[in-house]
Amino acid sequence: MTTAASSTSKNVGLLLAQVAAERGDAVAIATPGRRDADGRRVYQTITFAQLEADSTRLAAGLAALGVTPGTRLALLVKPSIDFVSLVFALFKVGAVSVLIDPGMGRKNLLRCLDQVEPEGFVAISIVQAVRVLMGRRYGQAKMNVTVGRRWFWGGPTIDDLRKTDASHFQPVAAAADDPAAIIFTTGSTGPPKGVLFRHEGFYEQVQQIRDRYDIQPGEIDLPGFPLFGLFNSAMGVTSVIPEMDASRPAAVNPLNIIEPIHDWQITQSFASPAVWNKVGLYCEQHEIRLPSLKRVLSAGAPVPPHVLRRMKNAIHADGDIYTPYGATEALPIASIAASEVLDGTELASAQGAGTCVGRRFSGIQWRVIRITDADIATLDQCEAVDEGEIGELIVTGPVVTHRYFTSEAATQAAKIADGERIWHRMGDVGYLDAEDRFWFCGRKAHRVRTIDGDMFTIPCEAIANNHASIFRSALVGVGEPGDQFPVMIVEPWSDKYPQSREAIDALLEEVRQLCAAHPLTETIHDFLLHPAFPVDIRHNAKIFREKLAVWAEERLNEPSQD
Repeated sequence: MTTAASSTSKNVGLLLAQVAAERGDAVAIATPGRRDADGRRVYQTITFAQLEADSTRLAAGLAALGVTPGTRLALLVKPSIDFVSLVFALFKVGAVSVLIDPGMGRKNLLRCLDQVEPEGFVAISIVQAVRVLMGRRYGQAKMNVTVGRRWFWGGPTIDDLRKTDASHFQPVAAAADDPAAIIFTTGSTGPPKGVLFRHEGFYEQVQQIRDRYDIQPGEIDLPGFPLFGLFNSAMGVTSVIPEMDASRPAAVNPLNIIEPIHDWQITQSFASPAVWNKVGLYCEQHEIRLPSLKRVLSAGAPVPPHVLRRMKNAIHADGDIYTPYGATEALPIASIAASEVLDGTELASAQGAGTCVGRRFSGIQWRVIRITDADIATLDQCEAVDEGEIGELIVTGPVVTHRYFTSEAATQAAKIADGERIWHRMGDVGYLDAEDRFWFCGRKAHRVRTIDGDMFTIPCEAIANNHASIFRSALVGVGEPGDQFPVMIVEPWSDKYPQSREAIDALLEEVRQLCAAHPLTETIHDFLLHPAFPVDIRHNAKIFREKLAVWAEERLNEPSQD
């Protein structure tokens, strides 16, 4: 790393200076506050010029504290102006931001921090209090900044950093391979893993997202996922941060999304499928329109057609909903529009074809290879499958991360060497069609391995989901891999939940008959009803099939009550 900005730098933090030079007086971020006497929401705002100056002062303050390129700092701050400014400050000073979703629970959060061994915490008051009370557990964390009130510990506050003279501070001109952040996966198919992001990855994410969706400076976005606020600021897009718990998106109050869309005439919004499920249903029930909204983005899990349809009906007539596909380790990979889904692929999906995630981004190459659970060291060890044949997806490109920070074994299991390039094993199964679109058929770890061959979750579940009373379903395997038997678990819509044992049996029998009539699901003989599926903490949309498999085995082994 060097400490002078250059035209070849891949530091996303430097993009903010360009935006501030062009749109300095425009609002960069707005956050909801109190209401005025007339009940209207009052927003706290910061311009791009102010954000650029503030993040530079914070970066200078961090440098004065002893932070140098490569210093690992855990960032535990709620979505806010401070959060976005601090992320840019950490980029500018060359620190490695450690980003952990607090919604994963205290045990997983502490385990992640233990693996990373941060050299400091930039965190809200309660986190700093816990850090101090942990004693020697985080004794190596010497560079700590409190965002909020400082109680019984030392170190500067964020307001102290803002007093730093930044006149001689020079942002780090990061090279492509320089480390930028460690972001943890949700742990939906195993323990959370710390993914090491390079500066090039963040820089290319901004470029790829901007170009694919034709996002223009001056647009106004409502980011339902904190890091999208960072991308917005780097693209000259205003971010209006919604009032919601980012770790519990399914619990959002729809009015907290709808109100700022109307207040700010928001043109774009990114959020979990769980958020749009609630917002779309509320808009339909109350005949609410969102005419300023022309571009809706949703990711984290397949977005059901009913969610796409409701949101399509609520937004601008010429607007669309896009579902970018990827993973923490590689994002974005592909994208498809709701208009293409509803007018073309929806029927095929309902009949078990899988979920079409669309066409790849321009910077991505992909292949579908023969499924294996073994490590693959080099690309020449991969066996490609034919078009239309289900296999395992691998991808490469500038947004693809090269390794995990916390586990060399995980790196070996997920990465494939190809000269100077690295391919990532997505952990997803599916196939490419004649138009080079990828059809997602589920997670590799979730496939049911029967004596007659593998069964894949998404195609099979689609058959059960065709029942009008079923909200979603989950195919799980019980027994040893290779000799498993399939179990279909269904979760009804809340307003169609059966209220008696007889009604439950009748519903399950109807689903059983539906599945028996389709070749993908005719071998399933066990059906169970579950009141509310366990889901991931980041998007509240990915189904924890591992937990449901354990639950199903316990239920099926219970003594008969007859």
